[in-house]
Amino acid sequence: MTAFAVNPEALKSTLQAVLGEKAKRVDVALGEVCIVVDAADYLDVALQLRDAPGCQFEQLIDLCGVDFSEYKEGAYEGARYCVVSQLLSITLNQRVRLKVFAKDDTMPIVASLSEIWNAANWFEREAFDLFGIIFEGHTDLRRILTDYGFIGHPFRKDFPISGHVEMRYDAELKRVIYQPVTIEPREITPRIIREANYGGQH
Repeated sequence: MTAFAVNPEALKSTLQAVLGEKAKRVDVALGEVCIVVDAADYLDVALQLRDAPGCQFEQLIDLCGVDFSEYKEGAYEGARYCVVSQLLSITLNQRVRLKVFAKDDTMPIVASLSEIWNAANWFEREAFDLFGIIFEGHTDLRRILTDYGFIGHPFRKDFPISGHVEMRYDAELKRVIYQPVTIEPREITPRIIREANYGGQH
Protein backbone atom coordinates (compact mmCIF):
# COMPACT_ATOMS: atom_id res chain seq x y z
CA MET A 1 0.00 0.00 0.00
CA THR A 2 1.20 3.49 -0.77
CA ALA A 3 2.02 5.78 2.13
CA PHE A 4 -0.27 8.63 1.02
CA ALA A 5 -3.57 8.80 -0.80
CA VAL A 6 -3.48 9.71 -4.47
CA ASN A 7 -3.82 13.41 -5.29
CA PRO A 8 -7.52 14.07 -6.07
CA GLU A 9 -6.74 15.95 -9.30
CA ALA A 10 -4.51 13.09 -10.47
CA LEU A 11 -7.27 10.59 -9.67
CA LYS A 12 -9.78 12.76 -11.56
CA SER A 13 -7.55 12.66 -14.65
CA THR A 14 -7.16 8.88 -14.36
CA LEU A 15 -10.92 8.37 -14.06
CA GLN A 16 -11.64 10.62 -17.05
CA ALA A 17 -9.13 8.67 -19.12
CA VAL A 18 -10.51 5.28 -18.06
CA LEU A 19 -14.23 6.08 -18.28
CA GLY A 20 -14.27 8.57 -21.16
CA GLU A 21 -17.79 9.69 -22.11
CA LYS A 22 -19.37 7.26 -19.63
CA ALA A 23 -18.47 9.74 -16.89
CA LYS A 24 -21.07 12.50 -17.22
CA ARG A 25 -19.18 14.49 -14.59
CA VAL A 26 -16.04 14.05 -12.52
CA ASP A 27 -15.77 16.64 -9.75
CA VAL A 28 -13.31 17.34 -6.97
CA ALA A 29 -14.69 19.06 -3.87
CA LEU A 30 -13.16 19.23 -0.39
CA GLY A 31 -10.44 16.83 -1.50
CA GLU A 32 -12.94 14.16 -2.59
CA VAL A 33 -13.58 12.85 -6.10
CA CYS A 34 -17.17 12.26 -7.27
CA ILE A 35 -18.30 10.64 -10.52
CA VAL A 36 -21.83 10.97 -11.94
CA VAL A 37 -22.85 8.37 -14.51
CA ASP A 38 -25.95 7.57 -16.53
CA ALA A 39 -28.09 4.66 -15.33
CA ALA A 40 -27.44 2.84 -18.65
CA ASP A 41 -23.67 2.89 -17.98
CA TYR A 42 -23.80 2.20 -14.23
CA LEU A 43 -22.75 -1.48 -14.30
CA ASP A 44 -20.04 -0.99 -16.92
CA VAL A 45 -18.56 1.92 -14.97
CA ALA A 46 -18.66 -0.06 -11.72
CA LEU A 47 -16.74 -2.94 -13.35
CA GLN A 48 -14.14 -0.55 -14.75
CA LEU A 49 -13.74 1.13 -11.36
CA ARG A 50 -13.11 -2.27 -9.78
CA ASP A 51 -10.76 -3.71 -12.40
CA ALA A 52 -9.06 -0.98 -14.46
CA PRO A 53 -5.40 -0.12 -13.76
CA GLY A 54 -5.22 3.12 -11.81
CA CYS A 55 -8.64 2.48 -10.29
CA GLN A 56 -8.73 -0.91 -8.55
CA PHE A 57 -11.56 -0.07 -6.17
CA GLU A 58 -11.83 -3.49 -4.55
CA GLN A 59 -14.25 -2.48 -1.82
CA LEU A 60 -17.67 -0.90 -1.72
CA ILE A 61 -17.77 0.62 1.76
CA ASP A 62 -21.18 2.30 1.63
CA LEU A 63 -24.24 2.70 -0.60
CA CYS A 64 -27.34 4.76 0.11
CA GLY A 65 -30.35 6.36 -1.53
CA VAL A 66 -31.07 10.09 -1.71
CA ASP A 67 -34.38 11.87 -2.39
CA PHE A 68 -33.72 15.25 -4.04
CA SER A 69 -37.39 16.29 -4.23
CA GLU A 70 -37.00 19.09 -1.66
CA TYR A 71 -33.37 19.91 -2.40
CA LYS A 72 -32.67 23.66 -2.48
CA GLU A 73 -36.17 24.22 -1.09
CA GLY A 74 -37.81 22.85 -4.22
CA ALA A 75 -35.68 24.86 -6.66
CA TYR A 76 -33.81 21.71 -7.79
CA GLU A 77 -34.70 20.40 -11.25
CA GLY A 78 -33.67 16.91 -12.20
CA ALA A 79 -34.25 13.25 -11.37
CA ARG A 80 -35.60 12.74 -7.87
CA TYR A 81 -33.81 9.57 -6.71
CA CYS A 82 -30.07 9.00 -6.61
CA VAL A 83 -27.94 6.08 -5.48
CA VAL A 84 -24.59 7.07 -3.97
CA SER A 85 -21.77 4.55 -3.50
CA GLN A 86 -18.47 5.05 -1.68
CA LEU A 87 -15.61 2.98 -3.11
CA LEU A 88 -12.18 2.24 -1.65
CA SER A 89 -8.98 1.00 -3.28
CA ILE A 90 -6.82 -0.66 -0.66
CA THR A 91 -4.13 -1.33 -3.27
CA LEU A 92 -3.80 2.31 -4.36
CA ASN A 93 -5.03 3.97 -1.14
CA GLN A 94 -7.72 6.07 -2.82
CA ARG A 95 -11.46 6.66 -2.61
CA VAL A 96 -14.18 7.75 -5.01
CA ARG A 97 -17.89 8.54 -4.77
CA LEU A 98 -20.11 7.13 -7.52
CA LYS A 99 -23.55 8.65 -8.20
CA VAL A 100 -26.33 7.43 -10.46
CA PHE A 101 -29.83 8.89 -10.85
CA ALA A 102 -32.88 6.72 -11.54
CA LYS A 103 -34.58 7.83 -14.74
CA ASP A 104 -38.18 7.33 -13.60
CA ASP A 105 -39.33 9.19 -10.47
CA THR A 106 -42.53 7.13 -10.17
CA MET A 107 -40.66 3.80 -10.28
CA PRO A 108 -36.96 4.40 -9.56
CA ILE A 109 -34.85 1.54 -10.93
CA VAL A 110 -31.09 1.14 -11.17
CA ALA A 111 -28.92 -1.93 -11.66
CA SER A 112 -27.73 -3.89 -8.64
CA LEU A 113 -24.02 -3.86 -7.80
CA SER A 114 -24.26 -7.00 -5.66
CA GLU A 115 -22.61 -9.19 -8.32
CA ILE A 116 -19.64 -6.81 -8.45
CA TRP A 117 -19.29 -6.11 -4.72
CA ASN A 118 -21.00 -8.50 -2.29
CA ALA A 119 -21.28 -5.69 0.27
CA ALA A 120 -23.93 -4.03 -1.91
CA ASN A 121 -26.50 -6.69 -0.97
CA TRP A 122 -27.76 -5.31 2.34
CA PHE A 123 -27.03 -1.67 1.44
CA GLU A 124 -29.33 -2.01 -1.58
CA ARG A 125 -32.01 -3.69 0.51
CA GLU A 126 -31.85 -0.71 2.87
CA ALA A 127 -32.18 1.80 0.00
CA PHE A 128 -35.14 -0.21 -1.33
CA ASP A 129 -36.79 -0.33 2.08
CA LEU A 130 -36.32 3.34 2.97
CA PHE A 131 -36.58 5.00 -0.47
CA GLY A 132 -38.37 2.46 -2.68
CA ILE A 133 -35.47 2.29 -5.15
CA ILE A 134 -35.56 -0.99 -7.07
CA PHE A 135 -32.22 -2.67 -7.79
CA GLU A 136 -32.56 -4.73 -10.95
CA GLY A 137 -30.71 -8.03 -10.72
CA HIS A 138 -30.67 -8.16 -6.91
CA THR A 139 -31.39 -11.75 -5.88
CA ASP A 140 -33.17 -11.02 -2.57
CA LEU A 141 -34.64 -7.51 -2.67
CA ARG A 142 -36.90 -7.28 0.40
CA ARG A 143 -37.26 -5.02 3.41
CA ILE A 144 -34.44 -5.06 5.93
CA LEU A 145 -35.21 -2.37 8.55
CA THR A 146 -38.98 -1.92 8.59
CA ASP A 147 -41.52 -4.66 9.23
CA TYR A 148 -42.64 -6.78 6.27
CA GLY A 149 -46.15 -5.34 6.59
CA PHE A 150 -44.90 -1.75 6.55
CA ILE A 151 -46.58 0.52 4.01
CA GLY A 152 -44.49 3.03 2.07
CA HIS A 153 -40.87 4.13 2.24
CA PRO A 154 -40.09 6.28 5.29
CA PHE A 155 -37.08 8.25 3.97
CA ARG A 156 -39.02 9.69 1.04
CA LYS A 157 -39.55 13.41 1.59
CA ASP A 158 -43.30 13.12 1.12
CA PHE A 159 -43.72 10.31 3.68
CA PRO A 160 -45.81 11.49 6.66
CA ILE A 161 -43.91 11.71 9.95
CA SER A 162 -46.60 9.66 11.73
CA GLY A 163 -46.65 7.01 8.98
CA HIS A 164 -49.76 5.36 7.53
CA VAL A 165 -50.39 2.48 9.94
CA GLU A 166 -49.46 1.53 13.48
CA MET A 167 -48.82 -1.89 14.90
CA ARG A 168 -49.97 -3.18 18.28
CA TYR A 169 -50.59 -6.42 20.11
CA ASP A 170 -54.27 -7.37 20.38
CA ALA A 171 -54.93 -9.32 23.58
CA GLU A 172 -58.23 -10.77 22.31
CA LEU A 173 -56.83 -11.96 18.99
CA LYS A 174 -53.54 -12.89 20.66
CA ARG A 175 -51.49 -11.52 17.79
CA VAL A 176 -49.97 -8.35 16.39
CA ILE A 177 -52.35 -6.30 14.26
CA TYR A 178 -52.05 -3.27 11.99
CA GLN A 179 -54.49 -0.38 12.14
CA PRO A 180 -54.72 3.17 10.78
CA VAL A 181 -52.61 5.70 12.66
CA THR A 182 -54.44 7.11 15.69
CA ILE A 183 -51.93 9.88 16.44
CA GLU A 184 -53.29 13.29 15.49
CA PRO A 185 -50.72 15.47 13.73
CA ARG A 186 -50.12 18.76 15.55
CA GLU A 187 -47.79 21.65 15.22
CA ILE A 188 -45.77 22.51 18.31
CA THR A 189 -44.70 26.12 18.69
CA PRO A 190 -41.71 26.48 21.03
CA ARG A 191 -42.16 28.74 24.04
CA ILE A 192 -39.96 31.80 23.84
CA ILE A 193 -38.46 32.78 27.17
CA ARG A 194 -38.15 36.52 27.59
CA GLU A 195 -37.31 36.88 31.29
CA ALA A 196 -34.49 39.39 31.70
CA ASN A 197 -32.79 37.32 34.40
CA TYR A 198 -33.17 33.93 32.65
CA GLY A 199 -30.18 31.72 33.34
CA GLY A 200 -29.04 33.72 36.34
CA GLN A 201 -27.99 36.78 34.36
CA HIS A 202 -28.64 40.17 36.00
